[in-house]
Amino acid sequence: MAKKGIIVQKYGGTSVANPKRIMGVAGRVAACKKKGYDVVVVVSALGDTTNELLDLASQISRRPPERELDVLMSTGEQVSVALLAMALDKLGEEAISFTGAQVGIVTDSSHTKAKILDVSTGRIKKQLKNGRIVIIAGFQGVNLDQEITTLGRGGSDMTAVALAKVLKAEMCEIYTDVKGIYTADPGVVRDARKLDSISYEEMLEMASLGAQVIQARSMEVAGKFNIPVHVRSSFSYDKGTLITKEVRDMEDVLVCGVTANKNEAKVTVCDVPDKPGEASRIFERLAKADVNIDMIIQNVSRTKLTDISFTVEKDDLYKTQDVVKKIAGEIGARGVRYDKDIAKVSVVGIGMRSHSGVAAKMFGVLASEKINIEMISTSEIKISCVVEKKRADKAVRALHRAFGLGKKVKKKRSG
Repeated sequence: MAKKGIIVQKYGGTSVANPKRIMGVAGRVAACKKKGYDVVVVVSALGDTTNELLDLASQISRRPPERELDVLMSTGEQVSVALLAMALDKLGEEAISFTGAQVGIVTDSSHTKAKILDVSTGRIKKQLKNGRIVIIAGFQGVNLDQEITTLGRGGSDMTAVALAKVLKAEMCEIYTDVKGIYTADPGVVRDARKLDSISYEEMLEMASLGAQVIQARSMEVAGKFNIPVHVRSSFSYDKGTLITKEVRDMEDVLVCGVTANKNEAKVTVCDVPDKPGEASRIFERLAKADVNIDMIIQNVSRTKLTDISFTVEKDDLYKTQDVVKKIAGEIGARGVRYDKDIAKVSVVGIGMRSHSGVAAKMFGVLASEKINIEMISTSEIKISCVVEKKRADKAVRALHRAFGLGKKVKKKRSG
C-alpha cells in the first residue's frame, strides 16, 4: 500500500471514559493506520477526571496555587495515553505514549491557561518512521523553566491543532460525543441541525461564545494556518462537520448558529470618578493578573460618577474580586457588585456582513419573550446579549426558531 500522509486525531474525555470505549478508540486508530496513514493521537483525560481533580483541589483549598493545579491536572491525560497504548498493543499495533513535556511542547508561564510557543517534531517523526502510532497527552506542556503547564479548558484541541500544523498533517480530526457542529446545543433545541461545513471565523465565534465542542484558541491557529479540521463522533462513522475557509455559499446564510455561555460572571465597579485614566487603571491591573475581559459597558456620567460593568469567566472570578476590590479603593469607587447568574446569548453568521436587520430582529425576539437585555456586544459576524441565566435556554430556542435554523421537515406526497 502506498504511503499516505499524517493524520492527527484527538479524542475527548467521553470518547475514552472507560476501558470499553478506549478499546473502541484503539480500533478506530488502528483502522486509520491500516489505510496507510501515519497516525498521531491526542487524548484527553478519562470521562470526568478533570472535574474530579478540580474538586479534590477545592476540598484542600478554595484558591490552590496555580502551579500546583497544573501539576495535578496534567496527571489525567497521562493515564489516558498509557491505557490507549496498551489497547493498541492488544490489537497488535505498535504504539508509544508521551507526555507533552516528552515531545517538547513548550509554553509560556501562564499557569492553567498557557499558550504554546513551540513544538518539537524530532521525537514524534522518529517514532512514526519506525512504524509506531504516537499517542500524546493533550492539554499540557512545559515552560522554559521546565515547569508543567496546562492549556486551559479544551486544551487538548489546541495540542492537536498545533501538532497538525508542525507535522504538516493532511487533516486534524476532533472526535467527541456529538456528530459535529450544530446550529444550537441539541440538548436545548430539539430540532438543532448538524452543519456539513462552517468557516474558521464562525467556529471561532461560536466556540468563544459558549459552543463547547471545540476550544476557541485552537480555531485561531487552525484558521491562521489553514488547517482542515473535521469534527465528528467517536461513536459513529458518519461524516461530521468540516471547518474550513469561508466559501461563497456560506455568505447566503444569514445566521448559522445560536449559542449560550453560562460560564461568565458580571462585575460592576460602582460610582467610579469620571475622569481620564480610571478605566485604564482597572483593566491594566486585571491584565497583569492574567484575567481575560469579555464585554465592557461604561454608563454615561451625569453626576461626575459612572458605573463600569464587564464580564469574566467564572473560573477567574475570585482572582478578579481580589484585584477589583483593591483598585476600587485606590480610585475612590464606592463599591463592587458581582452577578454569577447571567448568560451570554449570541447569534453568529458571516452572512451578517452583507445583510442588515439582524440586531433589530434579535432584540425584537427577546422583547417578545419578555427577556431583559443587560449588556450588548457586536462584531462583524456576531451579536451577543447578556441575559438572566435562568432565561438563557428560552432565549436560544426563540432565536433558533426566529432565524429558521431548525431541521427541514420533508412534506409527505399527497395521493
